[in-house]
Amino acid sequence: MDIARYSMTRKTTSWMFLLLLLVGGIVALTQLGRLEDPEFTIKQAMVITPYSGASARQVEEEVTYRLENAIQELSYVDNIRSISKPGLSQITVEMKSIYRADDLEQIWDELRRKVNDTKRRLPPGTGEPIVRDDFSDVYGVMLAITGPDYSYKDIEHYADFLRRELVLVDGVGKVMLSGERQEQVIVEVSRAQLGNFGIPPKQVANLLQTQNAVANAGRVTINEESMRIATNGEFSSVEDMEKLVISNPGARERIYLRDVADIYRETKDIPDHVVRYNGKPSLWLALSFADDVNVVEVGERLEQRLDELSYAQPIGMNVERIYDQPHEVENSVNNFLLNLVEAVAIVVVALLLSMGFRSGLLIGSVLLLTVLGTFIFMRLGDINLQRVSLGALIIALGMLVDNAIVIADGIMVGMRRGQSKLQAATQVVKQNQWPLLGATIIGIIAFAPIGLSSDATGEFAGSLFWVLFISLLLSWVTALTLIPFLADRLYSEKDIGDENEDAFKHPLYVKYRSALRFCLTHRAASMSAMVIMLVLAVVGFGQVKQAFFPPSTTPLFYVDLWYPQGTDIRHTEQDSKRLEDYLLDKQEVVSVATTVGQGAPRFTLTYLVEKSYESYAQLLIRVKDKESMSALMADIRQRIKNAHPDVEDKLIRVEIGPATPAKIEARFSGPDIQVLRQLSEKAQAVMRDDAGAVNIRSDWRQRTKLLQPQYDEAAGRRAGVTKEDVNNVLLGNFVGQQIGIYRDGTDLLPIVKRAPAAERVDLNNWQELQIYSPVLDRFIPLAQVVRSIETTWEDPLILRRDRKRTLTVMADHDILSNETAAQVFERVRPKIEAIELPLGYELSWGGEHEASSKAQKALFGALPLGFLVMFIITVLLFNSIRHAAVLWTTVPLSIIGVTVGLLLLNKPFGFMALLGFLSLSGMLIKNGVVLLEQVNVELETGKSRVDALVEAAVSRVRPVGMAAATTILGMLPLLFDDFFASMATVIMFGLGFATVLTLFVVPVMYAIVQKVERPQ
Repeated sequence: MDIARYSMTRKTTSWMFLLLLLVGGIVALTQLGRLEDPEFTIKQAMVITPYSGASARQVEEEVTYRLENAIQELSYVDNIRSISKPGLSQITVEMKSIYRADDLEQIWDELRRKVNDTKRRLPPGTGEPIVRDDFSDVYGVMLAITGPDYSYKDIEHYADFLRRELVLVDGVGKVMLSGERQEQVIVEVSRAQLGNFGIPPKQVANLLQTQNAVANAGRVTINEESMRIATNGEFSSVEDMEKLVISNPGARERIYLRDVADIYRETKDIPDHVVRYNGKPSLWLALSFADDVNVVEVGERLEQRLDELSYAQPIGMNVERIYDQPHEVENSVNNFLLNLVEAVAIVVVALLLSMGFRSGLLIGSVLLLTVLGTFIFMRLGDINLQRVSLGALIIALGMLVDNAIVIADGIMVGMRRGQSKLQAATQVVKQNQWPLLGATIIGIIAFAPIGLSSDATGEFAGSLFWVLFISLLLSWVTALTLIPFLADRLYSEKDIGDENEDAFKHPLYVKYRSALRFCLTHRAASMSAMVIMLVLAVVGFGQVKQAFFPPSTTPLFYVDLWYPQGTDIRHTEQDSKRLEDYLLDKQEVVSVATTVGQGAPRFTLTYLVEKSYESYAQLLIRVKDKESMSALMADIRQRIKNAHPDVEDKLIRVEIGPATPAKIEARFSGPDIQVLRQLSEKAQAVMRDDAGAVNIRSDWRQRTKLLQPQYDEAAGRRAGVTKEDVNNVLLGNFVGQQIGIYRDGTDLLPIVKRAPAAERVDLNNWQELQIYSPVLDRFIPLAQVVRSIETTWEDPLILRRDRKRTLTVMADHDILSNETAAQVFERVRPKIEAIELPLGYELSWGGEHEASSKAQKALFGALPLGFLVMFIITVLLFNSIRHAAVLWTTVPLSIIGVTVGLLLLNKPFGFMALLGFLSLSGMLIKNGVVLLEQVNVELETGKSRVDALVEAAVSRVRPVGMAAATTILGMLPLLFDDFFASMATVIMFGLGFATVLTLFVVPVMYAIVQKVERPQ
């Protein structure tokens, strides 16, 4: 089919296609979903099992071990990590990265069945295992509700109201409340009063439990009418509890609970989780989004609904935004769209200046239509506008004009040689349509390892491949159809020249022809120079910094504070507030949100939620701009060192790619805890000796003190006091013992029994504690059944990985320095690997090294197949293995430019740079295909092989040069984006150097392989 003739003669069809791309693209752009980062599935779930009163070792051996064995039977599991701590087992299950969101629903169901089947094998006293498969949910909007003059309960009432209302907003998925303070009903029972009345303590507890229990009293039928029976007596208020009769059975005197106890409501003394905003007590409301929504539009609906609900907001209570993903997305997408517009403008201006006004306008118009057409297919394919997809469009810009430049330049050259517009368009399209398709497919396949990668990083960056796939194929279609059609309208008949006119008489072509003939004459010297440059580049590449993913540009960072293990959460809260107050006095600080006891809800994909630790606090600090971050972070580090000397701190920037708990992780696995700790000390000593390593710590933390009352079994039997009675007395004295549930509407509050403040004693006077003896029917001192209380040491945390005890030594590079984590890792790795490991112990590496290795392994797994397909296509295009080999010699030459660019701009070589390096191969081979195809065309005219080679190379200077120039110029906006900067550097410098070299190396290699005669 004569595509050019069809498009030029069937004007209505061509106009319809043009308008479809123009109007459809604009409409699709307005309808595309908008996200900050690509949709990404975090393939983790948590299994949480309480085992009250058990030590960390008991939890590990009796609960964690059994659950891990059952979970490991699932074939989907990648790894299992567990934390066993006193009274609690936390198991994190991570599935293999090949599974996507559609697979996980069934996988989580199977996980639940495994856990439920294992429940019966758990020891008595174990709580119900909870499987949290929403652990990876991302809460894109975090609101802080503060009210300095209000109680926590008042703030919680309003927060609960907002939660009920906001979950109904279209596009909102879940709404979660964080930082609630558990309210409880305190019953302070006086042991002295109970002793005076002769009432056993258990009797009070039993009455409180049974009186307020909901029980079925049955039903009765009277005269054909069925009626339910329900006995009254449940507590409807605290006053009802005070009226509870606790007299001994048969006693004439009525004794009420108020006679021996004070009863009141209060929040729990020792909170599980505390959150603040700008130094004020608060509650956080976190909202997640439904799938496949435009978060910017959902954000607008949320804003509108909050305004509508302002009537119910108590005076003095405020709703502040900790993180607002719709706002971040809008800024991010707008910046990327601006980068896209800038890149298009740069490319069009370059075309106008280099190819003339009409050719530049022609190619620029088709470029714009191609980009708009890509939006249509992105809409059909549910590809959202986000960081990666928009970056892919900018990367594609220079490549999109390649096909258009070849066709437009061919038409112009044909017209200068005396052909009509129709003749020139028909000839150039027929001559280039299949070579251009092959070259386009090669360019697409170069990005295929990204789209085919099964790793999590491939899922994150997968839209890069699909956007390039759509846009490059569409550019081939528009080059063959719209370029001839618009050329017929823009090119003038006056441009038709003489048939014998030399179209390449410009001085640039003359100089290039002369230089090429020189290289063809001195082939050995030319290739030797290339080899020397390549060797120097490979050697120089060893000086390039290595990194995985760069940090985000969001003006937000975190400060992790780790107090000594065993620190009470109330001290953690008070001490972290001192740093918070210090920061709030800084002018560059916009807000400080603090979470104590655990991490914040996951508000971005790359945020790592820290599990529950009383000694942990984190500050989320937002500043005015990212330029002020480094100075402020350095100031914070010094402040912590001076004012908080017992704190292990860590400064963290918001990550872009997959995050890890630490950049450098050395994992020691083995059976004995003491040996693991000894290996940890040796590894930490190595890291401390390296000036570049910071935040050095162990995930097992410090050992803590344990108090062990020595129960006298013989004395206890004589007094009728059991070990359980001793535990209950100690629990009631120091914390409080839950003995029932109080119902307050939708709230179920625990009823906690404890001694009054006057009777509670500190540990120094534990002997004075009174315990009830049913044999003696009175209270006796605790010292009669407990010989002493000894202090020992215990391991409060036992961590396992894949069912083996695993202690991880962690460190980071200094993010305020110019060093990368890879540089520090390469220094400490050999020294740590030199540590002698006892038999049965092993060392493995995690952190950035493991994440990068996994990503590269998945990427390189698909690479051989991609390169094989690319090579086969080049062979099929020319029906010659020799020609294909000539083309592939240009690929290594890109290393020269890549090394120069990365060293010159001081950019690290990371995962995105690797993707850019792989894409270069497609770009270079595409240029080579265009050049060698022209050689065959010239040979068909009867020219000698050397003349055909020279003239073909000369005729391809402008298409190849302009394609490279537009790609390089289109990359300019990405140089200022941290995520794409390394990739842009690789493509710009690699393509720039390699294109110049290609114009010489491909002809010289062709002459060597085909044994072309030397030019006269």
